[in-house]
Amino acid sequence: MAYIILESCNGCGACMRICPTASISGRKKEIHRIDETTCIDCGACGRVCPLGAVEDPFGEVVRRMKKSTWLKPVIDKAACMACGICMEACPTGALGLGDPSKKDPHAYPELVNESACIGCGLCVPECPVNALAMASLKEEVPA
Repeated sequence: MAYIILESCNGCGACMRICPTASISGRKKEIHRIDETTCIDCGACGRVCPLGAVEDPFGEVVRRMKKSTWLKPVIDKAACMACGICMEACPTGALGLGDPSKKDPHAYPELVNESACIGCGLCVPECPVNALAMASLKEEVPA
C-alpha cells in the first residue's frame, strides 16, 4: 500500500520535486497522483506538502516538517562492517563511503550528502549488523 494524495491537493508540485522515484505525476494547479507500483513509501512527499494533502498507508495525514528537522541516518562505526548495503538501499545517494582515518584505515559509510537525504530510513532495516539508526542531527536549543 502506498501513500496517496488527497483531493485537497492544489497541484503545487512540491511532492513531485522531492520524490526520489518519480512516482508522482500531475499538472500544475491540478490534483497530483502517486503511482503505487513505484512508490517506496518514504513519506517525503507528505513532509513537504504545504496543504497536508498526503495520506500515509495507514490513513493518517502526513504533517509538513521543516527539512532541517527530518531524521537522518547515524552510523555506529564500532558495529559497522562497511558492507555498503545501506548505501545501495539509499534511494537518493545520500550515503557514501567516508574517508579512512589515521587510526583506522577502513572507510565506513556516512551521510556524504545531507541535503539529498529525505529521511526515509530505508537504509536502517537493510543493515545486517544493526549499525544504523535514524536520529535528529539538529542540536536541541534549550528554551
